[in-house]
Amino acid sequence: MKKALVHDWYYTNGGAEKVIQSFNDIWPDFEHYALVDFLSVKDRANILNGQKVKTSFIQELPTAKSNHRKFLQIFPYAIEQFNLEEYEFILSSSSSIAKGVITHHDQLHICYCHSPMRYSWDLYHQYLNEAGLNRGFKGMYAKYVLHKMRNWDIISSNRVDHFVANSEFIARRIFKVYRRKAKVIYPPVDTESFKLERNKEDFYFTASRMVPYKKIDLIVKAFNEMPDKKLVVAGKGPDFEKIKKIAKDNIEFLGFVSDEILKRYMQSAKAFVFAAEEDFGIVPVEAQACGTPVIGFGKGGLLETVKHGISGVHFGRQSVNSIKEAVIYFESLNFEPEVIRESVEKFSKKRFELEMKNYVELEYSKFKKLK
Repeated sequence: MKKALVHDWYYTNGGAEKVIQSFNDIWPDFEHYALVDFLSVKDRANILNGQKVKTSFIQELPTAKSNHRKFLQIFPYAIEQFNLEEYEFILSSSSSIAKGVITHHDQLHICYCHSPMRYSWDLYHQYLNEAGLNRGFKGMYAKYVLHKMRNWDIISSNRVDHFVANSEFIARRIFKVYRRKAKVIYPPVDTESFKLERNKEDFYFTASRMVPYKKIDLIVKAFNEMPDKKLVVAGKGPDFEKIKKIAKDNIEFLGFVSDEILKRYMQSAKAFVFAAEEDFGIVPVEAQACGTPVIGFGKGGLLETVKHGISGVHFGRQSVNSIKEAVIYFESLNFEPEVIRESVEKFSKKRFELEMKNYVELEYSKFKKLK
C-alpha cells in the first residue's frame, strides 16, 4: 500500500519528531508532507532518514523560517492544498493542522494526536494574555482568527477515521473537543539510551526550552527561597535572560547543552524538577529511565508517567510555595533507582513501535474488508 505521513511542520527536533522517527522506523517507505520544513541536515538524518518533505506554499513566504506561526489564519487553506488521492493510507501527526488533510472514501486516515490545537482551546485565554492580544484591534482580530480556527478544527476532525492519543489525558481532551473516542498509545521514549545511575549527587536539575508555559521561572523562584539547595538549569529560549536575572547564587544555568551532557546531569541529579502541564512529557520519563525521581506538577500526562511516592512526588499547584513544599516532602522520602527505572519501561521506543504497527495493521485489515 502507498503511504503518506503528514506532520504539522518541521523546524526542531522535539517530542513530536521522536514520534515521526519511530513511524519511519516502522514504515520506511512513507512519503512526507508538512506545512514547512526547516530542519537541519543532522536533524533530517535523525528524524526522516534524510528524506525530503513536500511542503506547502507557506515554505516560500517571507519570514516563514523565523516565525511560521504568524501565518496561522491560512494554515487550513494551506493543508487542504495537498493532493493525497494516490495514497491508500494516510497517517497524520497532529497537534494543530495536519489532521485536516482532505481524503476520499477509499483511503484510511489515522491521526496520532498530540493534542487538539491548544491555542484555540485549552490555552486560548493564556495564549492571548501572554501575547498581549486580549484587547485592542489586534486582539479583536486574533480572537476572530482563533474563532475561525475552532470551527475549522471541529469540521476537519470528521476527516479522520481513527484517532490515537498520546495519553489518557489527551484522549479525554479529544473527546471533549471532537466527541471522538481515541486509542491510547504512549509515545516512544528511547529508554535504552538513558542509563541507570544509582549514585546521586547533591543537586536538583531541570531542563526545558525557556518559554512561559514551561514555568521555569517558578522553579527558579522556589529555589531562590531555598538557598541551601542547589539547582542546575539547562536549556535556552526567549525567556532565558529574564529568568537568569532573577536567580540567586545557588542556581546554575548551563544554557543549551548536548544530549550527552544532558544525560549526565539527569543521571547524577538528586531529582528532576518539572512544573509544566504537559500532554505527556517525554523529558520526565527520560529522567526516570536514569533512576532519577521527578518532582512534578500533578496534572496532565505527568499523572500517568510519575508514580507519587514511588518514582517521584506530585505537587498540586503551579506556584512557588507548592514547589517548595514538594521539595521538602521529597527529602523526607527514600527512592530506589532500580524501581524508578522499571516503572518507565512501558514507555520504551520498542513498545511504541510494536503497538502502533499492530494497531494500524488491524485497522487497515478491517478497512480493506469494507471496501
